[in-house]
Amino acid sequence: MKVDIWSDVRCPFCYIGKRKFEMALEKFAHKDEIEVEWHSFELDPGTVTDPAANVYDHLAEKKGQTREWAVQMHDHVVKTAAEVGLHFNFDQSVIANSFNAHRLIQLAKSEGLDNQLEELLFIAHFIDGKNIDDQATLLEIGIAAGLNSVAVENLLNSAEFTNEVRADQQIAQQIGISGVPFFIFDQKLAVSGAQAPETFLGAMEQAWSKSAAEVLPAR
Repeated sequence: MKVDIWSDVRCPFCYIGKRKFEMALEKFAHKDEIEVEWHSFELDPGTVTDPAANVYDHLAEKKGQTREWAVQMHDHVVKTAAEVGLHFNFDQSVIANSFNAHRLIQLAKSEGLDNQLEELLFIAHFIDGKNIDDQATLLEIGIAAGLNSVAVENLLNSAEFTNEVRADQQIAQQIGISGVPFFIFDQKLAVSGAQAPETFLGAMEQAWSKSAAEVLPAR
């Protein structure tokens, strides 16, 4: 069974959702028969990479709120992430456009390494405070995920996999995805958001049952 996931590596709830989905997958009886494919989605394509910017001030300005409000919002996310064993470090977060990271994900997907790369990009952005739009950082992450260094360098110095990113985004628009994470189970059931592991497990079981019923011979 295939699970398609639309995600943005700048989205904290996408990382939280990834972990909750993985918790559900561990309890799924057919986990070894699940294929996961990650799809590109930019929550804010207009984001300008600015390593000097402060994450709290950035959100406050974007939303027209106070810095105190932004700190509270991030504290809430930190607590939510901690519930699934993730320790976000927003104090060191770098404001970075995610488009080049998405191109790298598409390269990884062509090698069957997209899940590994997604995890490493999430760690870099939310825990290690790295700039995920920096070429040296992306090269390091790509190699760590198992990609060929020359292939990563060629991508970063070109427009490779731009069309693949845009194709994912176009599909998202066509099927009405307006926020991420967004999960589609075997083209049958959709789950939006970082839902509880039980929700993901139920969706997998239901989609699996539907697929099994479709291949049963008619009586």
